[in-house]
Amino acid sequence: MSSPDFWNNNQQANDIMQRLKALKSIVTPFAEYENQRKELKEFIAIIDENDESSISHIKKDIAALKVKVDSLEFKSLLNAEADRNSAILSINAGAGGTEACDWANMLLRMYARWAQSKNYEVEQIDMLAGEGAGIKNATIIIKGDWAFGYLKSESGVHRLVRISPFDSNKRRHTSFASVDVIPEIADEIKIDINEKDLRIDTFRASGAGGQHVNMTDSAVRITHIPTNIVVQCQNERSQHKNKATAMKILKARLYEREQEAVKQKLETQYAQKKAIEWGSQIRSYVFQPYSMVKDHRTDAETSNTQAVMDGDIDLFMEAYLKQKK
Repeated sequence: MSSPDFWNNNQQANDIMQRLKALKSIVTPFAEYENQRKELKEFIAIIDENDESSISHIKKDIAALKVKVDSLEFKSLLNAEADRNSAILSINAGAGGTEACDWANMLLRMYARWAQSKNYEVEQIDMLAGEGAGIKNATIIIKGDWAFGYLKSESGVHRLVRISPFDSNKRRHTSFASVDVIPEIADEIKIDINEKDLRIDTFRASGAGGQHVNMTDSAVRITHIPTNIVVQCQNERSQHKNKATAMKILKARLYEREQEAVKQKLETQYAQKKAIEWGSQIRSYVFQPYSMVKDHRTDAETSNTQAVMDGDIDLFMEAYLKQKK
């Protein structure tokens, strides 16, 4: 940063600033907590063992410090190459018809609320509404430091059990939706894409009506023919911006594919992807006949289903990261 030409490349300079901020977010509190630990140790050595008031204060200080250290330890689990990146998250409704579409929409809201709690920015890239309710699929970018590191634990099939609001007989239904998460990659990472390998289609974007209806064929779908990877974007007003965003997602998916080829020993989004149906779920959300959300990989669970649906999912992320570590 002290280099005279540091700001000649604004994008690169901003990336370095963000990297510095991320590193300081771990190093600075580590030093601070270590000093607090030393001070507490010195205080413990000099107080009277019968001084109940001082002992009570020290217990509170130790408990508060433990919470801070636990939080810092959780961050230390996010040490993979792409963990600091923003995340591209896709949700697809599976078996269950209208129920599944509604469930996919509920998951989309859950992740949006989670992102809000972390002060992350959510950008909608693509969305296809369900025929009766909810969404068939959606793609969003959750922007912020460590977003992918947290959200990589969410890739897989999510299962819902509840009394259906769409069933006049109030029967219990089981629905499925899949979640895929890949890191948004930096612009300086070079991925060779041959224009001849691309099929680019334009179509009219779906809108909510009124002033939001897109009257031109500005939505863009790009198919990478060698890998059959398909991405699309219809969020932007112009075809040029939609194409640029779609290319960014294609680049991220191709980068992820290359990473998977190099690290075959790791669990991947595609090589081990299961059907979006019974028996393949990573997590179950049960609203009836009892309240329980359970992750089948780690056995982490909670009965507070409302909090989970409002975005309180750190419990499951932390358990997954610790297990992988």
